[in-house]
Amino acid sequence: MASKGEFRAFMKQYGVFGMAVAKLVTAIVADVAMPIIGIFVLGGNWREAVLSIGNFQLKWGDLLGALVDFVVIAYIIFIFSKKVLREETVSKK
Repeated sequence: MASKGEFRAFMKQYGVFGMAVAKLVTAIVADVAMPIIGIFVLGGNWREAVLSIGNFQLKWGDLLGALVDFVVIAYIIFIFSKKVLREETVSKK
């Protein structure tokens, strides 16, 4: 049976932790956080908001949704990495 330290080292070395947390956080954001945000936005489904100028359509709702997803996912992975992997500083490898 693998030890806790060995498992932590495996997650750090192969980047498994980041991938797993990203998948989990993506599901939480899509299925929990965004529907709650949608309650407070008039019209409900703000991700489908479009700005039409003639034949041109700017899908700003989709862009804003992707930006929110990115920020939330990146922040949660950062916090989890510091807590679970016990990194003092995040450094580029």
